[in-house]
Amino acid sequence: MSKAPVEHVATFIAAADGPPLSAGAVAAWSGAVGAGAIDWLEPGVAADVTFALAPDALPQVRAALQAAADAGGVDVVVQRKAGRRKLLLVADMDSTMIEQECVDELAAFAGLRERVAPITARAMRGELDFEAALRERVALLAGLDVAIVDTILRERVTFTRGASALVATMRAHGAYAALVTGGFTCFAERIAARLGFDEARANRLETREGRLTGAVTPPIAGAGAKLAALESLRAARALPREATLAVGDGANDLDMLAAAGLGVAFHAKPKVAAAAGARIDRADLTALLYAQGFRRADIVELQQPSPLRAKHAK
Repeated sequence: MSKAPVEHVATFIAAADGPPLSAGAVAAWSGAVGAGAIDWLEPGVAADVTFALAPDALPQVRAALQAAADAGGVDVVVQRKAGRRKLLLVADMDSTMIEQECVDELAAFAGLRERVAPITARAMRGELDFEAALRERVALLAGLDVAIVDTILRERVTFTRGASALVATMRAHGAYAALVTGGFTCFAERIAARLGFDEARANRLETREGRLTGAVTPPIAGAGAKLAALESLRAARALPREATLAVGDGANDLDMLAAAGLGVAFHAKPKVAAAAGARIDRADLTALLYAQGFRRADIVELQQPSPLRAKHAK
């Protein structure tokens, strides 16, 4: 027997560089589920449609709305309407909050990008064991001057569009924000500070006399560490699962995404996008705010932050 219908919401979000949403298109995409009037969170950019749905019908309806959004070149997030505003954000760093993979940038300075980047890509697609792949890549960096980190932060790291808006808006509305990455503290701590996160958790590269040793200080933070971070941060704040949001793009994010109230695959690898409860393929990170029901006027910052500067840069 199906349970009583529950109010759900589908949030349609235009592609970052695509045409604006139209009322006609949104109505056509959502008409099959008997949605009500369109509620514009930002005209032409993001719109909510609300409908009643038996909980056991959600997977089928979500798949149908996702197919419609894909055909229309937009994103959609389908969820229960109650509890959509989150109080904990746990975010991946590489290729999520920033546009780069930091280990690949380190490899570039060692003349090894063509060797390291394919390993990174395979690990993120879930084709390789994350910890073994990380050890293999870091071993190739032995002898690299740690000052290269400053150069990469200053010259190569760029923030994903909407990253600072996501963190600033959620924190302004009472959420706690943690950057949790399989990357490295020498990048994560400074990127987290620049974007306004409350904390960062990452792996630590071993160094000796100002150079990388080619090792990572154990234990290596992989998928299990991301899941543990989400659960410990939630427990420390006595939050229900529904009050948590996680976002990432790689296979090592899957457990974290599955455990969150809303787990979002952001411009993710196919395996991750297929498994996540929600996915954003075309919009920027402000999509995660619209998915929570924030309106354009609620968003604290929509401007891209200034380029990150290393702490010793003038």
